[in-house]
Amino acid sequence: MGERASFETFYSRYIGLIYSTVFRVLNNGSDAEDVTQDVMFMIWEKSPMYDPARGKPLTWATTMARNKAIDRLRSVQRRLRLHDEVEKEVHGEGTPIFSSSVGNVESAEKGQIVRSAVLKLNKEQREVIELAYFGGLTQQEISTRLREPLGTVKARIRRGMLRLRKIVGSAL
Repeated sequence: MGERASFETFYSRYIGLIYSTVFRVLNNGSDAEDVTQDVMFMIWEKSPMYDPARGKPLTWATTMARNKAIDRLRSVQRRLRLHDEVEKEVHGEGTPIFSSSVGNVESAEKGQIVRSAVLKLNKEQREVIELAYFGGLTQQEISTRLREPLGTVKARIRRGMLRLRKIVGSAL
């Protein structure tokens, strides 16, 4: 019970500081709230790993918050890069995207091709790609969630992306 009361005190005292640390990196209120809650949960879970010899608890917590925010930022950037790559594959380099109804139909058809291509991946590749690009998780977070080595996760993402390019390229 003492641990819970101590955490509640820590939470109420420092939630604002943790949020502002995260917000400075992300510059997005909604994402900052999500990451702040993730960080506070991580602090609760990882508190036994805290080593007072390595610094103050607040320094440990703000470093964790900053790192988690950077992870989220990188995840968002990866999703945007994937989206751009898919757009290039679907529309081709330098081809303008039309806003006409014909262009919208073509875009919807190409989107369906990409969705069906993802479904053609094997279970392991599909799972890591969905978690990374649509779930916003970092490779390390995927590794932890799936209880798989980081190298395995990276290899699955790489092989999955290569297969997606091949499937989408042959469908167009």
